[in-house]
Amino acid sequence: MMRTYRLIVLVSILQLLTACAIRTTVPPASPSPTILPAVQPQVAQKPQEAHYREVGTASWYGADFHGKKTANGEVFDMYDISAAHRILPLGTMIRVTNLDNLKSIKVRITDRGPLIQSRILDLSYGGAKELGFVERGTARVELETMNALRGPAQYTVLAATYTEEENAITLKYRLSLKFETVSIVPLETNITRFYTVRVGAYASLGRAEQIANKLKLEGLEPIVLKKD
Repeated sequence: MMRTYRLIVLVSILQLLTACAIRTTVPPASPSPTILPAVQPQVAQKPQEAHYREVGTASWYGADFHGKKTANGEVFDMYDISAAHRILPLGTMIRVTNLDNLKSIKVRITDRGPLIQSRILDLSYGGAKELGFVERGTARVELETMNALRGPAQYTVLAATYTEEENAITLKYRLSLKFETVSIVPLETNITRFYTVRVGAYASLGRAEQIANKLKLEGLEPIVLKKD
């Protein structure tokens, strides 16, 4: 009986040892790799540039300003091809098309104007002649800049224009009670000297237009100009 018991114990030990000898150690599973999103290279954003386009009425100017200095310092030649615009930078090249006859010219902005609110461009006599509207005096045109515009700009608001300096001084005093930086800027022509009353210097066109709207409440017909 004792021999049988010992035999059973011996067999059990042998089975245990055999199982340990043939057991394969299985390594723990590796964690799944973390997939990171691809990193896109950072591309420097270029400042936005845009072409300026406008449709409206153009007029022309000639003998009254012939020989006088333009806003960019050049002497105005009525027979040359040039133009005046209120807010485009001086020196800007534009293409102007007469929408009545589809004649088109390239012209450089050298001056500020027109000073009549309903018009968008003043061409020299030579420019108007090329576009075929000298006799009519005005024409419906489309203008577009040849190159994209860039860079900061500053604007002022033309409140009124007078031939009598006293009237300009009176308006300046009245507006100075409500607005900052009101000035009188003379405008020389071959006929007479005009006195323009201008309000402020504003970094954005939107702000200048807000001031212009306030000036309308004063019974004026203001015009926004680029301040050079």
